[in-house]
Amino acid sequence: MNITDVRVFPVAEDKLKAYVTITLDHCFVIRDLKVIHGASGLFIAMPAKKRKDGTYKDIAHPLNADTRSEMERIILHEYEKQTANGHSLHNVLMAAEAD
Repeated sequence: MNITDVRVFPVAEDKLKAYVTITLDHCFVIRDLKVIHGASGLFIAMPAKKRKDGTYKDIAHPLNADTRSEMERIILHEYEKQTANGHSLHNVLMAAEAD
């Protein structure tokens, strides 16, 4: 499995830094991953659904630590690349609307 596309949609919030959409092997899309700024730095949160009891359950997630680490490395690299290039929130939102 390879991540063949990463789309980063920065947001102007305190801890939530961006929403991310990834494509696997040019044929499977996962939306609503999140870049979160936590106590130990940036990390990726998987898409989750709120349950009736108020807890959250991941909808999609890696099955092992190596896969999670590789996904985080690729996604955070793209996030840092886009934010370093000065992509404004307005430009990213315009691209998201065109999607």
